[in-house]
Amino acid sequence: MVFGFNFAARLKGLLSGGKKRDDFIDELEELLIESDFGIEFTTILIDELKSRVRDTGDAVPLLKEIIRDKIFSGFNINEVESKKRVFLIFGVNGTGKTTTIGKLAYRFKNQGKKVLIAAGDTYRDAAIEQLGVWAKRAEVPIVKQQQGADPGAVVYDACEAALSRNVDVLIVDTAGRLHNKERLMEELAKITRVIEKKYSKEDILRAITVDATTGQNALVQAETFMKYSGVDGIILTKLDSSAKGGIACTISWKLKIPILYLGIGEGIEDLVTFGPDDYLERLFGG
Repeated sequence: MVFGFNFAARLKGLLSGGKKRDDFIDELEELLIESDFGIEFTTILIDELKSRVRDTGDAVPLLKEIIRDKIFSGFNINEVESKKRVFLIFGVNGTGKTTTIGKLAYRFKNQGKKVLIAAGDTYRDAAIEQLGVWAKRAEVPIVKQQQGADPGAVVYDACEAALSRNVDVLIVDTAGRLHNKERLMEELAKITRVIEKKYSKEDILRAITVDATTGQNALVQAETFMKYSGVDGIILTKLDSSAKGGIACTISWKLKIPILYLGIGEGIEDLVTFGPDDYLERLFGG
């Protein structure tokens, strides 16, 4: 499960250029923006870096320290996984939501937990079938109905089944796209209300899957779901060598929510917990 970033390769080239302090920082600023840190976040990072760095050799270690201090860490992942929980998974179609649910199910099953999946995306063609394939791979049961069924009814049945079977982790899929944003958010709100009738709010974790390769668009998606339905954490998907990497730090800083997991490949085991130090080491090529 090895992953790296385009940013690290470009930074290596920049470091080998033998540039003076100010020239190096200027080019580093450009690299950060091009690597999906965003103009606003990059400006904050560079301003702080300029106020503290003395020479080029200190710049990168100091920048890592500055970024590390700004990544939000509101959850301890061990605490997240230590109790019975409902994972309500949001995400625009194409961000790897279905794959992530399969990986999560497999992860929790391997921890010895009883897991159940709810096929709440009843709108997208083949969504239920695709989720069923992942449920079979993870060897966990799934609650589903036919395409076009009421998502709230599916989730209600899943909650009833989870409680009666003493399930440890219920993972709920949701629609990624309806004919307009308002209808989508209404459906998500309805699903949330159904779950809250059966579980306490403290036991529900709302996570959004965002595609690392989509750059700043991933931030826009996260902001939209945060505004309309609330988001507790982020699962960053499709992290391979084509991903520039900075968007994870930007989303966490901007929305004050933690990155929970990283999807680093297509395999069912390719989901790892997010650790800021490890992430930055890989981001910077450490």
